[in-house]
Amino acid sequence: MSPESLEHPEHSEQPAPQAQVLVLMGVTGCGKSTVAALLAGALRWDFEEGDALHPRANVEKMASGHPLTDEDRWPWLEKVAAWIEGRLDAGKNGVITCSSLKRSYRDVLNRRGTGVVFVYLQGSQETIAARLAVRRGHFMPPALLASQFETLEEPQPDEPHLTINVGPAPKEIAREIIDALKLKA
Repeated sequence: MSPESLEHPEHSEQPAPQAQVLVLMGVTGCGKSTVAALLAGALRWDFEEGDALHPRANVEKMASGHPLTDEDRWPWLEKVAAWIEGRLDAGKNGVITCSSLKRSYRDVLNRRGTGVVFVYLQGSQETIAARLAVRRGHFMPPALLASQFETLEEPQPDEPHLTINVGPAPKEIAREIIDALKLKA
């Protein structure tokens, strides 16, 4: 307790909890959008589909079967980071999807070093490929899955993250995340 709190008991209240943004990350087809929407709904937190922040040129490039380069990704990552910072600056919780495949990308998103938790939806290439085989209406073709796994750098112990297996149903995954992070739904 600070000396000021001792003199003025009205200052002894607990500080408001810090806002938090969950970044659902992983390769294409791991369930980021589905699980993120379920989480945001259950928690009543702001939600953003990170793919919606891609420049048109990126979407067209991926749709034509070409993987993005780091140069392609930087402007998009800046938009994702701006959304995250906007929530944190406003003191609001949020959930956003972003593949966040490399540590350098996650460093951009978590440049403040606080308030962000990466939720890594982890699955084998075979499991994800089977999901992509039945997915319809997404610009990312299944043929780019191998390049995503090649690019993927799994989160390390010194990064704020939670690793979740994508095997269970999306509702079960969302519940597991809520429980593991001790969130109030």
